[in-house]
Amino acid sequence: MVNDGDVVTIYNSIHRVMKVEKVLKGARVEMLLIPVPRQLSSDCGLAIRCPFDVWPELLAVLEEQGLAPSAAFRLKDSSYEAL
Repeated sequence: MVNDGDVVTIYNSIHRVMKVEKVLKGARVEMLLIPVPRQLSSDCGLAIRCPFDVWPELLAVLEEQGLAPSAAFRLKDSSYEAL
């Protein structure tokens, strides 16, 4: 479940999202692997969810590893806004 204000990041492949999950867990970044919400589209079907206040840390870790997401969205008032 995605809560209002949470960030959802999506990726092009299942392999990539699994690698992202491993990197983020290793860095102890608060996140959760979730199915891609119906309102969003993704080839892989899985996404990473994090609280908005964790988003800058999550993005920094991923960019450092060359694993930036294909897209990122923030849930606000029941709709997703691209970040």
